[in-house]
Amino acid sequence: MKRIPLGMVLSVSLALGGCMSDSSSVSASRGAGNNEQQPGQVAVKVIAFNDFHGNLESPGTLAIPDPNDPGKTIKTPAGGVDYLAAWIKQLRAQSPNTVVVSAGDLIGASPLVSGLFHDEPTIEAMNLLGLDINAVGNHEFDDGQDELLRMQNGGCKPGAGDTTCQYGGSFAGAKFKFLAANVQKADGSTLFPAYEIKKYGNIPVAFIGMTLKGTPDIVSPTGIQGLSFKDEADTVNALIPKLKAQGVAAVVAVVHEGGYQTGSYNECKGISGPIVDIVKKLDKAVGLVVTGHTHQAYNCQIDGRTVTSAKNYGQLFTEINFKLDPATRGFVPGSIQAVNRPVTQGIAPLANIGSLVQFYLNKAAPIANRPVGTLAGALTRTASAAGESTLGDVIADSQLEAGKAQGAVAAFMNPGGIRADLAPDAGGNVTYKQIYTVQPFGNTMMTMTLTGEQIDRLLEQQWSNPSQAKILQVSSGFSYNWSQSAPAGSKVDINSIAINGVKIDPKASYTVQVNNFIAGGGDGFTVLTEGVNRVGGKVDVDVLESYLGAHPGLPVPTGSRIVQLP
Repeated sequence: MKRIPLGMVLSVSLALGGCMSDSSSVSASRGAGNNEQQPGQVAVKVIAFNDFHGNLESPGTLAIPDPNDPGKTIKTPAGGVDYLAAWIKQLRAQSPNTVVVSAGDLIGASPLVSGLFHDEPTIEAMNLLGLDINAVGNHEFDDGQDELLRMQNGGCKPGAGDTTCQYGGSFAGAKFKFLAANVQKADGSTLFPAYEIKKYGNIPVAFIGMTLKGTPDIVSPTGIQGLSFKDEADTVNALIPKLKAQGVAAVVAVVHEGGYQTGSYNECKGISGPIVDIVKKLDKAVGLVVTGHTHQAYNCQIDGRTVTSAKNYGQLFTEINFKLDPATRGFVPGSIQAVNRPVTQGIAPLANIGSLVQFYLNKAAPIANRPVGTLAGALTRTASAAGESTLGDVIADSQLEAGKAQGAVAAFMNPGGIRADLAPDAGGNVTYKQIYTVQPFGNTMMTMTLTGEQIDRLLEQQWSNPSQAKILQVSSGFSYNWSQSAPAGSKVDINSIAINGVKIDPKASYTVQVNNFIAGGGDGFTVLTEGVNRVGGKVDVDVLESYLGAHPGLPVPTGSRIVQLP
């Protein structure tokens, strides 16, 4: 793979930050007025990233502007925590007033090298990198609030055997602060501090951190019992008087919620999504909003505020510079400048972090490199117009096969639990590391009995959030039709739902197989909490491993189980 020279990447990144998008959403790095620092003003640098998800190694290539023709793109290797740390170290050296922040999902849904060791490697790497603040995201709650508290406070994971406290025989926890302003316990206190105040030139700046209010809809209910998740903007606005009483006039919101746009990573074309309404509701003391969750990259001005996101998996970071006014103690108007930069590998990686990652790679190698099966072709999580994917079909089939001993006749798999594609090598082989990356949550399987009417309601819940449908992946023999134009709640024709070619009976009972996450109502599939005769089973990744081993040369499914109608 062609390496892009460091200087060329920087110049291209800066050039892209200077191009215009649509007139309603010009990036902050392009319209700043007061670029020259006046006497007494204090310069501050924020380095931000989001949705790292334990990707200690580079996840692959990133499309960046072609240095020889910025109108085109080329692909270059990007990411790797040792490279990210090197870039951050270089930028930190430019400013004594530097803070490094993460907008959530630092851990959770992680590749094997981190996930096998309960994300301790990622916390240890971020300690070495110098992360200052992580606003909790929904995936921080994947293993429940007690495990998240352990990530902050340290200690070995109970019952984890030899997969915890590997590095030096202990785990000290995060040296950086987890923030959770809108995550409240029953007594009204927050699970983690709501904000962190840092002083630059004796001028305080508040960093408020929080996750999306919809977290309960996308995590296991058992892991967040006793917690409530408040509105993001309301939470920030309620804190402003308290912060002003402490002399704070400059506020940065670090929010694990985001938006969508159609331009390149330093543009803001047609920005949409929850973050737009959140920003418009924020108190004017908030001048900068660092976001995440949607795995998008953008560099926007929304309602006069700078709003950024740096994609995911550590392939981009955002460099943000602003100045503070000693008279007002707030942001100097027009001084906030932001640019998303690629984590290219044209820089020497930090050796101490590289050594840490290699330590865990060596520990994981015997498990990671174990062959688990062969495929006739690549399986992808890219969905058809109907919402079906080849990898989703295979996962659902594996779960059905595992549940047949308990009488299962169908299996349902939530698409958000499928985290990567599954591509065999030239010989058709796949490894345990690959299937773990596909299913990193360690969910257990569960059979339960549903009526035909409940199955129909389950399918309708795929559109419980009309703006973001979650189409369940279904096992072989299960089929149905849904209508694009029909309203939510009436999209599925119950007469089209069939198991092995036989229409379901609304009053009859059927045994189905699902994972424990959606069995508990995760992803909004609350109908599954009504299921009876519940029996637990094996871990999902082990089920997939067994299935692949039993079906060598597994063909790619044809994808005709779900039919979309006009």
